[in-house]
Amino acid sequence: MANIKSQKKRIVTNEANRQRNMAVRSRMKTLAKQASAAIDAKNKDAAGKAMTEALSAIDRAASKGVIHRNAAARKKSALMHQAAAL
Repeated sequence: MANIKSQKKRIVTNEANRQRNMAVRSRMKTLAKQASAAIDAKNKDAAGKAMTEALSAIDRAASKGVIHRNAAARKKSALMHQAAAL
């Protein structure tokens, strides 16, 4: 445990940020899986809606710094490539 007062504060804020980042990352992954499942099921309506939500979640995660912008681009590209095959 830290002895310095400011470091004790940083421990608290770091944990809050970690929890938030985990939630954002989990939501992003869930939406991406749902979009992928809709594409696999060949359901164009559901796939279109799920793709919009997934791409938005990926962009949001990248803008918050949860994932790197190149990682976001890679994930979006993979989803779009799957959707194009539909």
